[in-house]
Amino acid sequence: MDRDLLKGSIAPQLAALSLPLLLGNVLQQLYNGVDAFILGRWAGDEAFAAVGIAGSVMNLFIFVLGGICAGISVLFAQLHGAGDQKGYRREMFLSLTFGGGFTLGLMILCLLAKHPVLRLIQTPAELLPLVSDYLSVIIGGFLATYLYNLCAAALRSVGRTGAALLFLALSMGGNALLDLLFVAVWQKGVAGAAWATVLSQAFSALASGIYLLRTVPAARFHRSDMVLDKALLRDTARLGLVSAMHQSSLYIGKLLVQGAVNTMGTAGIGAYTAATRIEGFINSFSDSGAEAISVFVAQNTGAGQKARARQGLSCGMKLMILLCLAAALGMAVFAPQLIGVFLTESGEALEEGTSYLRLVAVFYVCNFIGAAFVGFFRGTGRVQLPVIGTTVHISVRVLLSYLLVGKLGLSAVALATGIGWIVVSSLHTFFYHRIRQKESAETC
Repeated sequence: MDRDLLKGSIAPQLAALSLPLLLGNVLQQLYNGVDAFILGRWAGDEAFAAVGIAGSVMNLFIFVLGGICAGISVLFAQLHGAGDQKGYRREMFLSLTFGGGFTLGLMILCLLAKHPVLRLIQTPAELLPLVSDYLSVIIGGFLATYLYNLCAAALRSVGRTGAALLFLALSMGGNALLDLLFVAVWQKGVAGAAWATVLSQAFSALASGIYLLRTVPAARFHRSDMVLDKALLRDTARLGLVSAMHQSSLYIGKLLVQGAVNTMGTAGIGAYTAATRIEGFINSFSDSGAEAISVFVAQNTGAGQKARARQGLSCGMKLMILLCLAAALGMAVFAPQLIGVFLTESGEALEEGTSYLRLVAVFYVCNFIGAAFVGFFRGTGRVQLPVIGTTVHISVRVLLSYLLVGKLGLSAVALATGIGWIVVSSLHTFFYHRIRQKESAETC
């Protein structure tokens, strides 16, 4: 059933929203590794390397589509909180038609730019055909990716985060089974792995779409709802495109930092790769917390309950800080063991990775504070503020990484990351207090 976030105790509601989102984020990380693992096991080293290169290109556009749906989910949640079913139906029509049109345009652009981009990033000649085959299939399936993410966004907007988790789990399971069938049994290599991903997402998009239409009446738009609502379309474009910019800028920043790490040699690259795998798991908690705050704040903002929306931020931030302190302590204490999961041999890489984790753990609370504010800003429709914060954070992180990596090694990247988190959490705090001052002035 739809979750009523407009009354009742806030902490249990945020926890109930967050848990399926957290499990979903963890599943997503496992999802991303299935193709690479099965290809490495049954298709050889070249196929494994090809998927790694393709992933660096593909993920940027996947983040764009995911960001668009994240922005649209805010609008869905605000309309749901306001009880505006007519607006919800119109938004469903607009997000399907114009979002689908944008996705088709992105597909054409990516197919045309595929070979120039692969040459730009200096893809080895022997891997170029494999990378190209994989990307062609994945890009051709962008519409299924968009529809799946849109259905998941609509389900989350009404509080059905558990249902969104279920369809992600189905997609992951289907991908794993189809990978084994296409790659291990039929020996279709990288193209087979790509088809497994696209088909599993198409199935999940269909299943989640049917479930959405059956359980959320506001998602069933009628002929009278199929109109060009210019105001709603502007809000859709603004929230979707700005959120996409936020997600893609985060990924671009990571790629730039990777460039600094690549100057350190094999040991540094291995240590950073292992550390970022662990950070990815820890960041699942902050990402799910931010998304839960976003849904809560959006519904209450739509209902005109600004005070309760602010209480959601305060409660959510307290829960996230407590969780962060426990996670950071675990990272610091068990850093060698955590790095050792990915690096089986002791030596320079293990030491570098351990030092990185212990240093970055000191700053992690600022990361979680910044994420809580991101959830609040999205929920109130101020999606431009996270973009500003991310741009500042990435700029600081990349600049300091390149300046200090020669002297401090991988610790420079940890220090640059931590300073970036301090700056962005301070900036978000400033934005929030400015919002409060403006709201207080308007009520006087």
